[in-house]
Amino acid sequence: MRSTIFSPKVYLGTCLLFLVFLGSCRDGKRYHSEAEVTATTRADENKVAVVGLKAILAHQEELNAEFSDPETSPLSQEELRKFDGLPFFSPDTTYQVWARLERSPQALPFDMPTTTERMARERRYGVLKFNLNGESFQLEVYQSPDLMLQEGMEDYLFLPFTDRTNGETTYEGGRYMDLRIPSGDSLLLDFNRAYNPYCAYNVKYSCPIVPQVNHLDTEVQAGVRYY
Repeated sequence: MRSTIFSPKVYLGTCLLFLVFLGSCRDGKRYHSEAEVTATTRADENKVAVVGLKAILAHQEELNAEFSDPETSPLSQEELRKFDGLPFFSPDTTYQVWARLERSPQALPFDMPTTTERMARERRYGVLKFNLNGESFQLEVYQSPDLMLQEGMEDYLFLPFTDRTNGETTYEGGRYMDLRIPSGDSLLLDFNRAYNPYCAYNVKYSCPIVPQVNHLDTEVQAGVRYY
């Protein structure tokens, strides 16, 4: 998860727990693991429909394993001793939707505020347009100029968002999703992979704040719930 509004293991390499008090998932982990990255093309659509539920459950198991491991968990030692799994919404393939990617090649890097004084350097890679819950939406997706220089993360995209569940059934600061740049102009958004930033679990993490433009005026009842 990118944290942190980031993930555990692999913005999805793997986010190692920082020894620095105000560590950032970006600096230590790389948001999430290769296996958890969504970079599906329309040619795989039928396959996704068949293995959708299985893939969601496998993702949840991997995330729980990451949080259970003292080497990768953002939890404190006390919380880790009583940890028995993250709270998830029930797997729901209706939250797996195809999005059209409109790239923004002229966009310049900017400083994205975080939950600390640190600024996260990002660039708007493009805009994702999709339908969800019977409505049309769009979200900006970002790429880190620094992260793209790391081996294996050259095509990593960061998608932070908020929705109407925040502060109720999900973390009030919003959630993140990890994506990969597709070869074409469409990719699969699987909101079952939405996760909380590490700062939702531990104040020693510095998490990018979701831009206001990335609010979804609907309930996204998929992914990780409030911890």
